[in-house]
Amino acid sequence: MGLNTLFLAHKFVSEHVNPGDFCIDATAGKGRDTVFLCDLVKENGKVLAFDIQPDAIAQTQALVTENGYEKIATAILDSHSNMEQYTEPETVDCIMFNFGWLPGGSHKIFTHPETSIPAIEAGLRLLKPGGIMSLCIYYGGESGYEERDALLEYLATIDNRKYTVIVNTFHNRTGDPPIPVYIYKEI
Repeated sequence: MGLNTLFLAHKFVSEHVNPGDFCIDATAGKGRDTVFLCDLVKENGKVLAFDIQPDAIAQTQALVTENGYEKIATAILDSHSNMEQYTEPETVDCIMFNFGWLPGGSHKIFTHPETSIPAIEAGLRLLKPGGIMSLCIYYGGESGYEERDALLEYLATIDNRKYTVIVNTFHNRTGDPPIPVYIYKEI
């Protein structure tokens, strides 16, 4: 099927994250993005991973341990909307989100705009000047289009003097292809 959202998000993030950086995987899921971020920040970096599902935290912690990143990554059972309770403003280099359902997981379990939008707002405050945020918006199926529409509406309101928001589409794909979004915090 060609390029996919995950590949594009990882490419974007890998071009901006350096060894020693501090990153947040705001939706840990199965831990793949957490380990990806650990690969980038190396032994002097730090990664926090959030999820509200105990199984997701367990899977993330197992993958972190399997890859030898216990000293770099911390998996936290909490909502991504509470990220600010775990770090200071303008200290984070990169935040990754996956909204909607977990790819390959149950479409009956998905994120909601009531917590997703406050999580993005918190993330914007946590980003350092020059920091980045990657959002993959999955929609359709069981979760419908409510969150997608609310997120896209919210993203259009972000202050363009402080942030650059880039919303991408797979224009020639059928169905409900994910929407990759990239945010830069201005320096």
